Amino acid sequence: MEIHLDKRAVRHIRLSAADAIEEGDTEALREDILEAFTEEQVEEIERRLDSGDFFELLTDILDEWSGDDVEELFELLETQLGDLGVDLKYEAREEEDEDAAEDVDDVDEDDEDDEDFEEEDEEEEEDER
Repeated sequence: MEIHLDKRAVRHIRLSAADAIEEGDTEALREDILEAFTEEQVEEIERRLDSGDFFELLTDILDEWSGDDVEELFELLETQLGDLGVDLKYEAREEEDEDAAEDVDDVDEDDEDDEDFEEEDEEEEEDER
């Protein structure tokens, strides 16, 4: 079985995990992770669990989580669900997307700077004539 979490759900989990790291409380994070899955997905996961309780699985994952790295949390989710035959897929980190956007902005700014220098050079040449 494959479960795909959309960007909104991943963003929500990331923000909740950041809050949990800051506050040291994982109760809201556990609820937010649970809410990221549809009712059908939760039911399918629970069918595959010996305990039949996804909430308990999330508790175990959060107990295993070091509590200081959001990516580690996603890796634990992937691993634990993978052990149940559930392939968890989710969107790339937003920071990577933002970094890529910043790189594009940097290139655009560099291009504008180059144009400014070209205009100055042309003005200097005209002044010399």
